[in-house]
Amino acid sequence: MTLTDLQTWELWYPAAAATGLEFARGRIDPTEVLWVHAAPERLAVTVRTGDDRVIARGEPLEREGPGLPMTRLTLVGDEVRREDRWPTPADLGALVILPGGEVGVLTAWWNAEDGSAWRWSVEFSNQR
Repeated sequence: MTLTDLQTWELWYPAAAATGLEFARGRIDPTEVLWVHAAPERLAVTVRTGDDRVIARGEPLEREGPGLPMTRLTLVGDEVRREDRWPTPADLGALVILPGGEVGVLTAWWNAEDGSAWRWSVEFSNQR
């Protein structure tokens, strides 16, 4: 796969500083779903092709409900949509972006029914 075959997901926190701050930026194989760990209450998201063409945007994407450790971003046409929720077994194998931009695969997830605790595993792999 070449760089032009990849997507770049840019997550911006527009409520920080005078004009906002980059929260995470990751280059990944094309996907329609990207999980975010520790997403801020407001995000602006841009998804680009490898040749820098914008294919989708979502802004402002506001948190609805209580703050949770995981946020699910979904590409729907040329829009990005946000859903703050706990992952389920069906979400295992999905990509997760961490603050700063490192991207891994969600391999395990558990959370207490009351949301007071959670345990998860993410696998990272790279090549030169």
